[in-house]
This record gives sequence, structure tokens and C-alpha cells, in this order.
Amino acid sequence: QVQLAESGGGSVQAGGSLRLSCVASGSTTSRYCMGWFRQAPGKERERVAAMWTGGGNIHYADSVKGRFAISISQDDAKNTLYLQMNSLRPEDTSMYYCAAWRSWACAARDPVDYWGKGTLVTISS
Repeated sequence: QVQLAESGGGSVQAGGSLRLSCVASGSTTSRYCMGWFRQAPGKERERVAAMWTGGGNIHYADSVKGRFAISISQDDAKNTLYLQMNSLRPEDTSMYYCAAWRSWACAARDPVDYWGKGTLVTISS
């Protein structure tokens, strides 16, 4: 079992930056994929970025390539996933969710095993 807790959301103006964090605790000794998803009201959920906790297999949605960067830090007990978001746009406004799933390739079609509760990002023009 993996527990995920996001933080770092907030409100910024267009062109600004935010960094989201997600602490994963529980059964984190094995390698798996982690990623960020977002969903705005009335829109489908979109996978923003994903990576394998062993490093590599990094994927980005076309809408965020060149602006967002996913990374991970690891200590003995837990993984912390980050999403650095730069050059933010009003269309990036959404609830952002951290996710984890048992996979190596981190393919877009992989089912997600664990979800965080989300953190809200609001970008004003």
C-alpha cells in the first residue's frame, strides 16, 4: 500500500512558476511509476508527466513539454515526487493529482494503483 500526499498548489499570474510536491509513503521499497495528472471542471483527466522511480522513462504531455519538469528524490523511507511548472498559462488551471502504479515503462495506458487527494493550481491572466 502506498500513500500519496500532494502540496505546493496555489494561485499565480500567467508566466509565473510553481513547484508541486508529492510524498509517497508506505510500501515504497520497490520500483514503480509515479506521475502527475490534472483535471479541470468539465474536462477529461490528463496525464501531465510521469517517470519511473528508478530514474528514467520520463514522459510529458505535449501541452507542457518545455515548461514543466518532473523529478524525484529518495531517502530510506519514502519517495518525493516534484513537478516544477514554469511559464504557467491560464489553461494550466486545474486540480493536480499525484499517482503511483506498478509499472516500469510508465505507459499512458497503464492503470493507476494509487491516487493522492489533489492540490489546486490557479493561473490568472
